[in-house]
Amino acid sequence: MDKKTAVKIKTSGLVLMIFSSIFGFSNSLTAFYQMGYSSIIWYIVTALLFFVPSALMFAEYGASFKAAKGGIFSWLRGSIGEKPAFIGTFIWLAAWVVWLVSSTQFLLVSISTMISGQDETQTWHVFGLNSDQTLGVLEVIFLCVVTLIASRGIKNIAKIASFCGIFTLGIAVVFIGCSMLIWLLNHGSLAEPLTKTSLITSPNTSFISPIAIISFIIYSLFAYGGLETMAGVIDSVDKPEKTFPRALIIAMVLMTLLYVLAIFLCGVSTNWQAILGKKNVNLANVEYVLINNMGLTVGTKLGLGHVAAVSLGKIFSQITAMSDVFGGLGAAFVMTYSPIKSFIEGCDQRLLPQKLTKMNKFNMPAAAMWTQTIIVCLITIFIALGGDAANQFYTILTDMMNVSSSAPYLFLVGAFPFFKMKQELDRPFVFYKSMRWTWIVTIVVWLVIAIGIIFTCIEPLLDGSYLTAFWTAFGPVFFGVVAWIFYTHAERKHVFDD
Repeated sequence: MDKKTAVKIKTSGLVLMIFSSIFGFSNSLTAFYQMGYSSIIWYIVTALLFFVPSALMFAEYGASFKAAKGGIFSWLRGSIGEKPAFIGTFIWLAAWVVWLVSSTQFLLVSISTMISGQDETQTWHVFGLNSDQTLGVLEVIFLCVVTLIASRGIKNIAKIASFCGIFTLGIAVVFIGCSMLIWLLNHGSLAEPLTKTSLITSPNTSFISPIAIISFIIYSLFAYGGLETMAGVIDSVDKPEKTFPRALIIAMVLMTLLYVLAIFLCGVSTNWQAILGKKNVNLANVEYVLINNMGLTVGTKLGLGHVAAVSLGKIFSQITAMSDVFGGLGAAFVMTYSPIKSFIEGCDQRLLPQKLTKMNKFNMPAAAMWTQTIIVCLITIFIALGGDAANQFYTILTDMMNVSSSAPYLFLVGAFPFFKMKQELDRPFVFYKSMRWTWIVTIVVWLVIAIGIIFTCIEPLLDGSYLTAFWTAFGPVFFGVVAWIFYTHAERKHVFDD
């Protein structure tokens, strides 16, 4: 790479990139809506049994494979071989491609809320198109602009993601600060009483059954998911053997604390039954309902009139939406580049079309990035124009992604002991000192992921949603079979050529 285009990401920049790409402030608010204070226990359990140990595993992977450009593909290939690495990374990549489709839709909702204080995307019309078609066009334009900028170098991605990461952290700080102010003005009393029962029982009737509660593991796991995507930028990190583990650990600690604190502080201004128990509150708008109510409460406590307090609530909703816009923007830039880069640069170049493996003058896999964008845009256009059949197709895609996004962790975590048994690797960062401890932690983390996946597949069956259950379970199997067929065909072809 030319020195002029070479970029070295420092610790603070990498931490902000991690937050921009992974941390979702709304996850805490959604968790409070789903399970109230009892979600705190599951977030802590998931952090202790998945996030903390897996982050330390990824830190060891990243430090040892610091020179590898293939990210998690290189981690898996160096631990368990290329074929399982290809299959695991393909499933992972497929999940992120579907994520790009859904994330652009949520981004437009956030933009609308930022502008007007509420979601008005269903009233948007351009060029005589209906609202769904208009949103589809805007999503395509957004993805193309992101890819155009991202394909011009990691420098652009790092700057944008770091800048957006500041906003992602900022809204969490604003929420925590305002909630603490309300708590102080209330002399320590809570709108949602904190009791032993509330810490173990959800006020949401949808999360009463043991199956539903255990399936919440996969949701809390997803709130921490994506840390491995940072492997795609490790070759652009300054002193990666030290910086990468340090940034992961800092982000891990801050993220866990912020999630737990934000869940608790939701109860400072919001009584669950009075505010969230209404029929018009759902997963799509609960974040803004909670923030709006917090702003209204702040205004009331400060002695503002009703109209002024309502206006303050609306302003808080708009500020939160702006944070979501910047958070979504930062994530889009990283996810447009990092997963596809890991896949393209990690596998044997003979397995893929030659055009996809070429780097542009900015040392970016531009052809592969644009191919990915074209696929996402085609899916987006089909959903926008296809009516009910397309919406059903999108629902199937979303169901397939639910488990597919978590399944690759089974590969990454399961490969860790084999990575530890490799004798020839340089290990500048080592947390797991003994193989016995390595195996114990690996088995526990692997089982947590597997149990979460299993119960996520089982839950729709209990509700009679057999198609949802099928597609949820079928997702990783389908993507895995596609990857296996593709790899086997390419392998036979090149063995024959040789």
